[in-house]
Amino acid sequence: MDKLRALHYFVAAAEEGSFSAAARRFDVSVPAVTKLVSALERELGVKLLDRSTQGLALTALGAQYLESCTPLLAQLTDADRALATPGARRARSLVVGAPPLLSRALLVPALADWHERQPYVHIDLRTMDFLNLKDTVTRGIDVLVALGWPGSVDLVQRPLAQSRLIICASPAYWRRHGVPARPSDLVRHACPLVRSPEGTVLDLWRHTRDGVVDEVAVSGWLTCASRDDVLQAVLLGQGVGRFADLSVWPFVRDGLLQPVLLDWESSDSPPFSALIRPESKRDAVVQDFVGFLSDLLRPIEATCSEAFGARPSVVRPRWYASRPGRASKSAQ
Repeated sequence: MDKLRALHYFVAAAEEGSFSAAARRFDVSVPAVTKLVSALERELGVKLLDRSTQGLALTALGAQYLESCTPLLAQLTDADRALATPGARRARSLVVGAPPLLSRALLVPALADWHERQPYVHIDLRTMDFLNLKDTVTRGIDVLVALGWPGSVDLVQRPLAQSRLIICASPAYWRRHGVPARPSDLVRHACPLVRSPEGTVLDLWRHTRDGVVDEVAVSGWLTCASRDDVLQAVLLGQGVGRFADLSVWPFVRDGLLQPVLLDWESSDSPPFSALIRPESKRDAVVQDFVGFLSDLLRPIEATCSEAFGARPSVVRPRWYASRPGRASKSAQ
């Protein structure tokens, strides 16, 4: 249990008289608040709040506990503000998790610019190919750049950009094997595939055009646990890949990857978002870094929109976070 966060949720619930109002204060879900307050009660071995249809009411022990906690939390807030006053310089670390493709192609080249405006912050960058929220919590990540549809109830989500999945191969590969006329033609091509942490092989590539759906289960001789490995195979001319356009834009721009089938829209294009802890909403460094991410990705999203077409709607596909197997089977 995150004891400090549980205390913040308890105080907010007591002051607001409801879990829903406390959730709105921290911009999290009601189950997130309820779960941590209940965990706090179990740890203490006492009931702090009486629940009823009229709302919440402090028990006698809850009122005593609130009276003790409130000044402690206020002192902690004052200590944070004292360090954040103009002229205060405090060395600190910021732990950032990001997908390898995004980190390699866009984030690392731009980090020096952010460091110039935050010179006392040490950046601890950790690549995470797939969203693993439990791992995020245990590794103490402050900001997670997520590609996909996060399902956490405990982290605050800040939208950054919308990707468009594009079909790519090296120019040499297309010269040798020919360019597909429609998505279903991809069954005749070698497609290196990626496997999610849940064990799902992402082999279902669904596209639409003018209301027509073209859904194909692709295959190949290589399956990887990392999108970065798939990219390396595709760059080496070993097959056809499907990538979020923002992640591979530099490779397309430099002519290393050649997109095809751009008149077809991918139905499963994932969004980019930043995930932060609720208590970090007022952390100036965290918020500045999230703003930096948005400033970095939005112009690239606009460039990719001009190059590859409009952004698709954000719809979580049926196969997302499914069990081990193939996405083409899970979607049936």
